Amino acid sequence: MKAKFKWGIIAPGKIAHAFAEGIKTLPDAEVYAIASSSQERADAFAKKFKVAKTYNAYETLVADPSVDAVYISSPHHLHFSHSMLALNAGKPVLCEKPFTVNAVETEKLLKTAKEKNLFIMEALWTRFLPIYGIIRKWLNGGRIGEITLLTSTFGFRPERNKKGRLLNPDLAGGALLDIGIYPLSVSQWVMDEHPESFKIHALMGETGVDELLAGVLIYKNGVVSQFSSNFLSENINDFYIYGTKGHIRIHPNFWGSTQATLNVNGKEKTTSAPFNATGFEYQTAETMRCIRAGLLESPVMPHSETLSMMRLMDSIRAEIGLQYPFE
Repeated sequence: MKAKFKWGIIAPGKIAHAFAEGIKTLPDAEVYAIASSSQERADAFAKKFKVAKTYNAYETLVADPSVDAVYISSPHHLHFSHSMLALNAGKPVLCEKPFTVNAVETEKLLKTAKEKNLFIMEALWTRFLPIYGIIRKWLNGGRIGEITLLTSTFGFRPERNKKGRLLNPDLAGGALLDIGIYPLSVSQWVMDEHPESFKIHALMGETGVDELLAGVLIYKNGVVSQFSSNFLSENINDFYIYGTKGHIRIHPNFWGSTQATLNVNGKEKTTSAPFNATGFEYQTAETMRCIRAGLLESPVMPHSETLSMMRLMDSIRAEIGLQYPFE
C-alpha cells in the first residue's frame, strides 16, 4: 500500500475547505499541515479536518520535511509569492486559479519550477471534472459536427465590500481574474487553441476594477466564443457549444457542473456525472499521480495553457485599462 501523500495548505479559506473535503475521498492522501497568518483560524481548520500540524507562518509549513506538496489557496495577489516560497523550499505546488496576476509572474514561477525539477500546476478544477471527460468524448467523436459558436455567462451579486478581494484593486480584484477566467479557459479547452483576436466591453466600478466584462473571442477558423462575467446580476451560468449537427449544454454552474445535455438533430440526452465529494478531489488526485510519476506538469493542465491564459488576460486588462497598484 502506498504511503499517504501529505498535503500542506497555505491559507484556510473557503476554497481550502472544499479542497480538504475532497481529500477525504482519497484513501492515499491527507491534509497534514495548515498555515495561516491567524493561529486561531489555523487551529479551527485543523480541528475540523483532523490536521496534524498547524503553523502561523508559511515559511515553517514549507520547511516541514513531511509535507509532500503545497496547495496555495491565498488571495490572487499572493499566489506568486506563496508559490515561489514553496518552490524555493523544494516543494511541488498546486496553486489556485488564477495562477498569478500576470504573465510575467507566471513565467518566473514556471522557470523556477523547471530549474528546481519540481511539479507545479494551476488548480483549475473544472478541467478534471468527470462531466468534462464525457463532453470531450462527444467533441472528439464529432457528435455535434464542426464547432461554430460558444456562448457562456458567469454572473452573481456578491456583497458590496470595497475592501474585499472581489472589488479591491490592491487584492487583484475584478470580474476577469476571479470569474472571467472560467469562460475563457473552457473556451480554450473546447477549441484547444489560443484565440486570434478578441473584442471586449467592460464596466469599471467605483474602486477601479471591472465589475462587468463582456466579449467575443475570435478563432482562426471563424469560431467565436461570446462570454460575459459580472458581479452585478444573477445569471443562468451555463455554457453552450454549438456545431453543425447539434449542440452541447453544460448545465449551471458550468465551471463546477455534474450534468451536460447532448442535442443532435433535435434529440436530447442528458448525462450526469456526480462528484465523489466537492469536485476538488479530481485535480488533487491528478497532482499526486504526476508527482509520484516524476512529472513536472500535467498533460491535462499543461504549463503552456496556463501561460497562454495569463497572456490573454493581460491583453484584456490592457484593453480595458486595468492595472493593479502593485504591478
